Amino acid sequence: MVAGATGLIGIQLVKSLLENPNYGKVIALTRSKLPLEHTKLIQVLTNYEDLEPAIQQDLAGSDLFCALGTTIKKAKSKEQFRKVDFEYPMKLGRLALAYQAANFLIVSSMGADAKSRIFYTQVKGQVEEGLEQLKLPALHIFHPSLLLGDRQEARMGERIGSALSIVVSPLMVGGLRKYKPIQAEVVAKGMIEAAKLGNKGIHRYEYEQIAELANR
Repeated sequence: MVAGATGLIGIQLVKSLLENPNYGKVIALTRSKLPLEHTKLIQVLTNYEDLEPAIQQDLAGSDLFCALGTTIKKAKSKEQFRKVDFEYPMKLGRLALAYQAANFLIVSSMGADAKSRIFYTQVKGQVEEGLEQLKLPALHIFHPSLLLGDRQEARMGERIGSALSIVVSPLMVGGLRKYKPIQAEVVAKGMIEAAKLGNKGIHRYEYEQIAELANR
């Protein structure tokens, strides 16, 4: 099950899961239809304000991938941003626990810190803390740095950052490796491999770990 299936990582998750023989059914939670057709794909137009009826019957034993995320510009306000990046993932986490999903995997961010003075990283840190407190059987938190890939919406700052990253990426060694830009497809494949391993407890992944998983 993929929440945020139309986003940069979400669409890569859906595509990779459809190609993976370990998954017999892929449920994409979306607000608009994906331009994909596949015998394994079920698209669920989702109202996150009333989420439970749409997903409860399919959660038991499932891997729930949360790739929800927005920007202040797109959300229009801090309140709406928090709803998408905190409230909805927490709803998914509580439902995953209640209906016994096997794994909960979420895309967070480098620098996530509930005490951060930066609103974006503060909210990311708060959702991580909230999910940890749920005591899910298997919680996997991914901390990619700058994401590379084709977005549906243009983000000028990220385009500039992507161009610069091509130049400086070879210089990012040692402790700087975790800040290297990473393709959304690599993150998606790493998440799927983490789910397949079936490790219980709380796990965090940065650039090195994500890349290793994706190359398994």
